[in-house]
Amino acid sequence: MKLFQRLLVAPAALGLLAPISANANEVNLNEISNYSNVESIDLVNSFNNDGLKESPLLAGGEGLVDTPADSFSSTTSASFGSTFYVGTIDEGADGGVTTFTYDFGLGLNTSFTGEDSLDVAIIGGTADVTAVDGVMGGDGTEDILTLDGISYTFPLGGFTVIAGDGVGVDDLNTGACAYSAFTDTISDCGTSSVGGEADSAVAVSYDFGNGFTAAGGVGFATETTGILSDEDASTIGLEAAYTADTYGVSLAYTDNDEAGGDTSFYSIQASYTPDAAYSVSAGYEFDDDDADSIFLGLTTEVGPGSLSLGASTQELADDHDDNYMYELAYSYDVNDGMTVTPGLFIIEDADDDQFGMVVTTSFSF
Repeated sequence: MKLFQRLLVAPAALGLLAPISANANEVNLNEISNYSNVESIDLVNSFNNDGLKESPLLAGGEGLVDTPADSFSSTTSASFGSTFYVGTIDEGADGGVTTFTYDFGLGLNTSFTGEDSLDVAIIGGTADVTAVDGVMGGDGTEDILTLDGISYTFPLGGFTVIAGDGVGVDDLNTGACAYSAFTDTISDCGTSSVGGEADSAVAVSYDFGNGFTAAGGVGFATETTGILSDEDASTIGLEAAYTADTYGVSLAYTDNDEAGGDTSFYSIQASYTPDAAYSVSAGYEFDDDDADSIFLGLTTEVGPGSLSLGASTQELADDHDDNYMYELAYSYDVNDGMTVTPGLFIIEDADDDQFGMVVTTSFSF
């Protein structure tokens, strides 16, 4: 592949794609659970009623708040997000065709005690049909809003507990990855096996208060009838992490039962975030068959946005010939609720490397 020539034309091509994305009205959240920076919308006054009722949410009939009858609780909020994907990959299923897809996410949450949280995730979109979607990892539901998960998080002594459908055994992991991946292929600092294949889980975490945290979980497939039995696809996950002012490191263990057998994964993440305009992240993962993967990423501030450069193996393997992937992306905020990220990537292939260019426009509201 004439990579040098393609890199020369990439800036011009991205310039053509960007206006298409910037004029969009709506956008992706790869995981609704990651909407932590999405602005909340208070729904308490959606239905007005002057009559007050006492909420029986707490023991003894004492509610957290008194709310108008037929209204949402004052602790209930909603957050919304959507991402447009405009891009092309020169090889593979779409063969250089420029495609457009999108996804949408809605998060609802409420608290009953002020310390707990009931969360519901709803997704929709078309971002699972093109070659670009396969790399970017958007949500696709054939344009039908779908319940993606429901969970309840609450304190228990000095622990934090989460349980529900759509929950992973790693949902309360601290992690140590400071790199925000452009493509889904090399997200989580290349340690994609953390969390296993479970559809639902119960996870617990504990913060020792000195930088050390510990987390663990047990998960299972929703279509099974048992947990940790020979018949179900269960997952066990454990993590220990340490976070300081300028660096962090985490160690994770995942035991995943699948139809093909029982496989264990060992994952390491590390990041260095000095008092400067850049951060460096690294990841390494291996399984009990000695297949492994590696990742290295750099994020730095450039002008009004941030530049990300990452390299990683595409998957766990014994031999990493034709197994690497490289990405370069620049992300900048157009306003408080809109972020545009043009990027390009190279996927090594035994026949011919794939070169892709994508512009994502993300909205949060």
